[in-house]
Amino acid sequence: MSLWFGDVAAIDLSAMAPGTLIENLGIEIVAIRDDALVGRMPVDRRSVQPAGVLHGGASVALAETLASWAGYLAVDRERFHVVGMEINANHLRPISSGWVVGTVTAINVGRRVHVWEIRIVDEAGRLVCISRCTLAVIEQRSTYATPDERA
Repeated sequence: MSLWFGDVAAIDLSAMAPGTLIENLGIEIVAIRDDALVGRMPVDRRSVQPAGVLHGGASVALAETLASWAGYLAVDRERFHVVGMEINANHLRPISSGWVVGTVTAINVGRRVHVWEIRIVDEAGRLVCISRCTLAVIEQRSTYATPDERA
């Protein structure tokens, strides 16, 4: 049974990324599974710190992006919107190039609060960061939109 609400195959998440931090960091959604959402981010000049390794804030941005997209897909988007309430992250391994892949899974999907776990790994599958993000579910039509719809 799928975690998602409605027909998510018809939703183009990448169409909403232009003009946002998601686009600036090069974050891409690579798979929507029944129980998880998977995305990736390049480790390059946009996402590293001055020491040349992945910036912890970039990992957190990837984690919150994936959790927010998952929350968006898990609710009736005509009636509800999700917003971040809290996020934490443990940075476990430095990485200086390539891609990181994040997989978000549900810890709890309630009527008013969601809790998501995000595991970010390097291309060899080694854990780089583990994060937990709490989302509030508010009663209003989702405001996630494409750039044209935001204008």
